[in-house]
Amino acid sequence: MFALTVSRVRRTAWFLATCIFLLLSGCSEAKVPTALERVQKDGVLRVITRNSPATYFQDRNGDTGFEYELAKRFADHLGVKLEIETADNLDDLYDKLSQPDGPSLAAAGLTPGGARDAQVRFTHSYLDVTPQVVYRNGDPRPTRPEDLVGKRIMVLKGSSHAAQLAELKKRYPKLQYQESDADEMVDLLGKVDVGEIDLTLIDSNELAMNQVYFPNVRVAFDLGDARGLAWALPLGSDNSLFDEVNKFLDKTKQDGTLQNLKDRYYGHVDVLGYVGAYTFAQHLQQRLPRYEQHFRQSAQNLQMDWRLLAAIGYQESMWQPDATSKTGVRGLMMLTNRTAQAMGVSNRLDAKQSIQGGSKYFGQVKDELPGSIKEPDRTWFALASYNIGSAHLDDARKLAEQEGLNPNKWLDVKKMLPRLSQKQWYRKTRNGYARGGETVHFVQNIRRYYDILTWVTQPQMEGGQLAESGLHLPGVNKTRPPENPDEKL
Repeated sequence: MFALTVSRVRRTAWFLATCIFLLLSGCSEAKVPTALERVQKDGVLRVITRNSPATYFQDRNGDTGFEYELAKRFADHLGVKLEIETADNLDDLYDKLSQPDGPSLAAAGLTPGGARDAQVRFTHSYLDVTPQVVYRNGDPRPTRPEDLVGKRIMVLKGSSHAAQLAELKKRYPKLQYQESDADEMVDLLGKVDVGEIDLTLIDSNELAMNQVYFPNVRVAFDLGDARGLAWALPLGSDNSLFDEVNKFLDKTKQDGTLQNLKDRYYGHVDVLGYVGAYTFAQHLQQRLPRYEQHFRQSAQNLQMDWRLLAAIGYQESMWQPDATSKTGVRGLMMLTNRTAQAMGVSNRLDAKQSIQGGSKYFGQVKDELPGSIKEPDRTWFALASYNIGSAHLDDARKLAEQEGLNPNKWLDVKKMLPRLSQKQWYRKTRNGYARGGETVHFVQNIRRYYDILTWVTQPQMEGGQLAESGLHLPGVNKTRPPENPDEKL
């Protein structure tokens, strides 16, 4: 009896051991994939960012922005597609990143330190920036932290700048400031520029990119030392994706990728505006004669005024066939590689091909506008679409309609375009942030160049459609420009 019991115990033990082994084997085979393996298996890297000029936005060339470019390179490094998601504000960004089914990482010009360190983990830094206090030119200039007391100050809610002011308030209890979750940095710069607030804090890289649009904004002083921007990943014990990001960022520092992106987005500031009548007059004599025949030929083929095409060429490159921008567009008409291929241009640096391709593309953009937009507004809308893209132009037209304005009139829509760079407005649009103010300058500059070309050349009608459009009216006084170009057309 005892032997039988022992035998049963042994069989039971063997059976249990076998079951445990099989269960453990099954668990081993069904191992939970790491964060990096999940991204590679899904074939998608989900990244959350901010819709702003220093991070991510869309222009006529498609998705762009410093953070977007860097994230796209990381996705390419992993061999997966990049999927971008934008957050309404920084609190929203961190909350979404912390959700179980949230994005893989946040790439949004983030600064480690403070309470955020307990919510996420930050990667190695990739860009050093300096926090700066900015004020309005003409107002007394603050030179030290205690000068901030008594000023109207606004910063982004949940930002590192808000954390800096919170620390300062411990030293200066009378310091007051507001935190906004309804603005982006360009909005705050705009408020300083017009005197709505006295001061704001901004990182040096964002100021370098945007100061040209805010002529009254000046740097008061640096608030602290330079610090590094970093990406953020969710907390957890899985280091696979975190380690891979750090390896990638370190590599981009070593191979020059980061430096190239810095030079492209922050190394130069685009200077918009009229270059001056004297300089333009010189170029009329020295440069235009080399390319005038190409403009005339393209205009004849497209039933357009060659002077308008020449004005576009001057705005784009100042009639320089070897011009190259920091974003990679090239040639006299500054074509992207994609546009050049679509227009049949094999060499963007060949002036004749560039003029033909750019003119053809402009004609195509103009033809695609809604039929409800009539001349002369149709030409100005076409210029705007040529610069900013049809999607953002549609957003501006819808904003105009919502304001009770005419979405088919350039005078009305150009009032709305700058709103595409203001968070309170672009968050309501379908296509998000865009440099609408830059587009207004683009169109205005071309109209100035076009007017001057018209004044200094004999009026000629290059086609019946031109005569019907009213874009070139015989008998216009050539001795002086009209007082209001919008009234002329």
